[in-house]
Amino acid sequence: MDAMQASTPSRILIADDDRALCRLLADYLQREGFVVEVAHDSDAALARLRNPAQRPDLLILDVMMPGRDGLETLRELRTQYRLPVIMLSARGEPVDRVIGLELGADDYLSKPCLPRELLARVRAQLRRNAPLVAGTVRAGNLQLHPGERRAQIDDQELSLTGAEFLLLLGLAQRAGELVDKAALTRLALGRELERYDRSIDVHVSRLRHKLAQASPTAPRIESVRGSGYVLVVGAP
Repeated sequence: MDAMQASTPSRILIADDDRALCRLLADYLQREGFVVEVAHDSDAALARLRNPAQRPDLLILDVMMPGRDGLETLRELRTQYRLPVIMLSARGEPVDRVIGLELGADDYLSKPCLPRELLARVRAQLRRNAPLVAGTVRAGNLQLHPGERRAQIDDQELSLTGAEFLLLLGLAQRAGELVDKAALTRLALGRELERYDRSIDVHVSRLRHKLAQASPTAPRIESVRGSGYVLVVGAP
């Protein structure tokens, strides 16, 4: 059993209309020490998020569900909740992956997936959402408070997902230096960079938009083609 689950098991919600798959994944994750609940449509999933007593530590969300699909559900929940979300999709098209990440998913898996691979992604997301060290990291007018997982530009709060916060923290800690995509993937997603994986690129795109919206003097994230990204402080 994972050491972090020894005292208080993490709560996982699986939202998928495939009842057989839900049973399979729930049984597997429960054997690994998690508390697992299931929902078979978006309304049931969102109802659990609204109830603090039922709110999970992580959501596994299927793209294709009856009524409001997983992408619409993700769009709605991201207006209020910051919990990690792993998307599942039977289509597995690159455009679906990009759309899911653009809407705020932390990670993405194509169906069918091995339960063991899903378990690894779940553990990675929960690990990177564990408490960080206290203190403040500054880069220009950007302030990051790792212990509280808060980010500010000129004292204005930034609304970031867990992956976005860790990505920005990694860049801010090495402001002015190139940080390669493999290192950023390990830091922000808790896994190794995969071939043709654009997850970090999508997260960076969302971060750029949020920083630019917050202030015209916010640090900029510049890309180094084929290598990684640099957080640049100061006038362009």
